[in-house]
Amino acid sequence: MNIYVGNLSRDTTDSDLQKAFEAFGRVQSVTIVKDKFSGRPRGFGFVDMPDNKEAQAAIDGLNGKEFMGQALNVNEARPRQDHRGGGKRGGGGRRRSW
Repeated sequence: MNIYVGNLSRDTTDSDLQKAFEAFGRVQSVTIVKDKFSGRPRGFGFVDMPDNKEAQAAIDGLNGKEFMGQALNVNEARPRQDHRGGGKRGGGGRRRSW
């Protein structure tokens, strides 16, 4: 299960987050999202746990709990939506009057 972790302290490292989640089971990967320009953490990340029961235990055990001075927001990650593909096409430019 892919787990969203929000409201992270800017000082949190991947290793810190992994240790917190390993208390509930096996952690496959940890990613703290960073700003692509400054490289600084954006305050949220994702933890992937292969066992759904362990993942749910981690969500239940960590959501709302204080971690490094912040109350965590932990829940199952929603699938990422690609905003580039469909939808309305904005052409910009002038309106045509035929």
